[in-house]
Amino acid sequence: MSTSYSVRVDAHLDPGLSRWLWLVKWILAIPHYIVLAFLWVGFVLVSVVAFLAILFTAHYPRRLFEFNLGVLRWTWRVSCYGYSALATDRYPPFTLKDVPDYPARLEIAYPERLSRGLVLVKWWLLAIPHYVVLSFLVGGGGGGLIGILVLVAAVVLLFRDTYPESIFDLVIGLNRWSYRVVAYAGLMTDEYPPFRLDQGGPEPADVVGRDSSPA
Repeated sequence: MSTSYSVRVDAHLDPGLSRWLWLVKWILAIPHYIVLAFLWVGFVLVSVVAFLAILFTAHYPRRLFEFNLGVLRWTWRVSCYGYSALATDRYPPFTLKDVPDYPARLEIAYPERLSRGLVLVKWWLLAIPHYVVLSFLVGGGGGGLIGILVLVAAVVLLFRDTYPESIFDLVIGLNRWSYRVVAYAGLMTDEYPPFRLDQGGPEPADVVGRDSSPA
């Protein structure tokens, strides 16, 4: 069965993670949280403009798409560094661009054409089943199943100096599901997110085939 999907979320677990650094990452990541607060305001505004563009032209303006893709990339890097995964101790770069050598990467295939009809309903009505699932996965305040699993991994790391790979695989799978839904609700793809937990750091090589060159 093909696992191809237009949203690709990759990560790998860095070896030699610090036992204690996760205790202070919330402080170290504050500059990123501040920047991301503004970027997500931009994401929402850009999505509104994109909504109108898709409604009237069936196209998502390429530069707006690249901006919102950049916001998701930045968010995923910080999440992987922070408390959505704790998979790396490498400090995330301050950039919207793809960083090939960073342990967390995200790509979305640029859609040449999007449905004018779907744009009216997919971000609220069609996505409701996924929102119900995500309320369990991520919780209302950053907790949920992902938070519990990451906390368990952090405690194991603290006392045993190792991050359980089985927990890492599950955590990345849960995050992958979340970002697929965000991309769909953000109007960046018409492909309905699969109700499928694709565990593990890397996605299949055929998940995304996209022209990543800027417009």
